[in-house]
Amino acid sequence: MGEIGKNIFAYRYGDEIMVVDGGLAFPDSHQMGIDLIIPRIDYLQQNAHMIKGWILTHGHEDHIGGLPYILPRLPRVPVYGGGLTMGLLREKLSEFGIKDSETDLREVGMNDKVQIGTHFHVEFIRMTHSIPDNAGYILTTPVGRVLHTGDFKLDEHPSDGLLSDLPRIEQAGKDGVLLLISDSTNAERQGRTTSEADVSRALEEVIAGCKGRVFLTTFASQVHRIQNILNMAHRQSRRVVMEGRSMLKYAQVASTLGYMTAPDPFLTSEEVGGLQDQQVLFVCTGSQGQPMSVLSRLAFGTHAKIALRRGDSVILSSNPIPGNEEAVNLVINRLYEIGVDVYYPPNHKVHASGHGSQEELAQVLNLARPKYFLPWHGEPRHQINHARLAQTLPRPPKRTLIAKNGDVVRLGPDEFKVSGTVPAGAVYVDGLGVGDIGDDVLLDRVNMSQEGILIMTAVLHPVPHVEIVSRGFVRANRELDNQIRRVALEAVEEGMREKKRLEDIRDDMYGAVRRFVRKVTGRNPVLIPMIVD
Repeated sequence: MGEIGKNIFAYRYGDEIMVVDGGLAFPDSHQMGIDLIIPRIDYLQQNAHMIKGWILTHGHEDHIGGLPYILPRLPRVPVYGGGLTMGLLREKLSEFGIKDSETDLREVGMNDKVQIGTHFHVEFIRMTHSIPDNAGYILTTPVGRVLHTGDFKLDEHPSDGLLSDLPRIEQAGKDGVLLLISDSTNAERQGRTTSEADVSRALEEVIAGCKGRVFLTTFASQVHRIQNILNMAHRQSRRVVMEGRSMLKYAQVASTLGYMTAPDPFLTSEEVGGLQDQQVLFVCTGSQGQPMSVLSRLAFGTHAKIALRRGDSVILSSNPIPGNEEAVNLVINRLYEIGVDVYYPPNHKVHASGHGSQEELAQVLNLARPKYFLPWHGEPRHQINHARLAQTLPRPPKRTLIAKNGDVVRLGPDEFKVSGTVPAGAVYVDGLGVGDIGDDVLLDRVNMSQEGILIMTAVLHPVPHVEIVSRGFVRANRELDNQIRRVALEAVEEGMREKKRLEDIRDDMYGAVRRFVRKVTGRNPVLIPMIVD
């Protein structure tokens, strides 16, 4: 709620809990040094004995990426999801050394029904998205029926020909939907989201017009799009090189499970040396401008095996995730400087969102005819615009809630309200540390990046003196350094004369230098005072 990322929520009835998804989010630019963000699970840990089962809607990182951190901290319960979802999760768990025997993963098909505990009856329904085996579900509970769309768009021409199961949603609406939980990501966009078939036509047209090597980046999880690209390459007599760890991982899992078939075997970057430039197509990572991705290394000339040159073409078949715009623009500008041809949206229709726009959101609302409505999966503006859209329809929900992370929503036949909160928020993953960094540490990192750091060491014996070391504060300035030393030393000597405790002398030195530096420079570097007796 209120964000896009680290999706997880739970249903509770009596003494039973069913959990949905377990995703991660990626850090913003101000969250320096953070690798990943996962959700807090305090509530689940406190009520671990109540958890009866888990369901997964699809295999995107924002829905399953946090599970290697979450599952080991909770009891082993059945986890249900589609074939590709489970394949990707198994691969992810194995990377963390989590054995199959430590989990209970159960593959389900669309329209399969599972019983979780005694109170939760789940029916999986197919919803088109930007990854295969994407599911919504109908949850039957003792108080009524809940329909959750999961991430979706109503693509009328999906790559695999498998449409969203709108007839089942319509039937659920006729039977009675107490609550609809629906994807709000594109609630501000009018009309319908572009079909993947339109993207394929645009990509093929662009690739056909490229005279040299083609480098294409997209989300590694865009299995259908990558399959279409493989087919295009075959038709245009180009051999495909897959570059990037996540791209190779997704392709391997999808191929093993039958979701992807390469018309021609993949080549390595070394094996294409004998081919002409117009016979090569690289599919690589880097759609979000990640510094260590293949495309970023190509753009900045740090790739160990491949170098871009004039005559090459780069296609960004993606849009920046909010927060990544600066990184993506930096890469695009660098590509222009190299002299390659660059194709990216909105200049070229080489990408389409995986989330439905207003017409599709309205269509689901009209079919489901819910009594209550909970806009989900979006920032506040998306949730609120989704709620407003619902009120314009011929049969609006009786009540809509704009919930926040941590809200407890009480649902009954004649009840729909926020009744409390539970701990919620972010757990930061930094290197091997999980949760050992908080907002205070991030604030220090931001302050150090903006103002620098100044370390003062006061040595008391045999003669009191002060040494200082600074980084990122000011350029070498002997006069300023001497002034800071003098201010610090005066505070130390005064404390020694008054026979203060060492801790108090340290604090006095800190305060005196803080005031002086702020007065003289107008800056607030991170100060670290130390006393050596």
